Amino acid sequence: MMASTKLKFSGSALTTLGAAILAATATSAQAAEYEWTFQTSETAGEPQFEMKKAWADNVETMSNGRISIEILPVNAVVQANQTLQAVQSGILQGHLTDPSYFTGQNPAFGMIGNLVGAWSDPYDFLDYMNNAGGEELYNKLVEPYGVHLIGAAATGLESLPSTKPVRSIDDMQGLKLRAPEGMVYNIFEAAGATPVNLPGSEVYTGLEKGVIDAADYTVFATNQAQGLHEFAPYPLYPGFHSLPMVAVSLNKDVWDSLSDDLKGILETSVDALAYEMVAELKTRDMEAVREARQNPDIEIIDLPQEERVAFRNIAKQEWENWAEKNEITQEFYESVVAYLENHNLL
Repeated sequence: MMASTKLKFSGSALTTLGAAILAATATSAQAAEYEWTFQTSETAGEPQFEMKKAWADNVETMSNGRISIEILPVNAVVQANQTLQAVQSGILQGHLTDPSYFTGQNPAFGMIGNLVGAWSDPYDFLDYMNNAGGEELYNKLVEPYGVHLIGAAATGLESLPSTKPVRSIDDMQGLKLRAPEGMVYNIFEAAGATPVNLPGSEVYTGLEKGVIDAADYTVFATNQAQGLHEFAPYPLYPGFHSLPMVAVSLNKDVWDSLSDDLKGILETSVDALAYEMVAELKTRDMEAVREARQNPDIEIIDLPQEERVAFRNIAKQEWENWAEKNEITQEFYESVVAYLENHNLL
């Protein structure tokens, strides 16, 4: 039998080792020049929440530990529609959220945050924001609130879970449809639906109890994972209506204080997050669709092209209405329409 081998340390060696560990811990703790708290618009455990946590880890790695970001779920510090003020005042240092929550502050937040019916591919939206002036225009809007947009991401085209089959715009007549305040609410109302302004946390029970018939909520995979299709077995997919922006933003005073290299790291990290998020959510959607199709009680409805065109025409009229609200909504309207026309997307 072989004798067991044990490591033995003298008292002085243990003292030296302990001191080294403490020194390393202290160095690590002191390495972060900036420690920030960001709040998201998702609950803990949702795929997007986990992606945003991974983004924070990536920033820490890219900055060699100089920036440390804590990611908190929705309502952890303030309500979803209060993070703009929280970032401005320094209660939070940043947020990763849909600007539509701040429509009450300025209608341009709702218009830029989710130009309903405009985008059929999230990559087109990201191209517009990154390369056609979208991010600069958003900063023109948000910086007077003491907040700076690091970069724009997107969730992907949302599905529309429904308790009733919607095969045409006519089928939306009287449909009790959960929609947030702002443009999406107005466009569904113009299409004949009866919008209901419920928080996302109440979508499940709203469908279960019949408070709503359908929901503008989130992507197909999340709807499937949360069990919405048990009560809303007629999901519309691929999406046709809603592609919310994710504004990754930081307190402007903090942004202005950063060195150029850290600003570059943050911008690069958000670009990576944006494209990774789209790809990951699309993959999850495809897997969830395959799973849902195995259930004979679920019917996935692909709205016909002529009905999509009809919906976009309703939406375009609302875009024009919103364009008249102020200087930035008009500038955004003209900018997006020019982009869509130049890329043959209208």
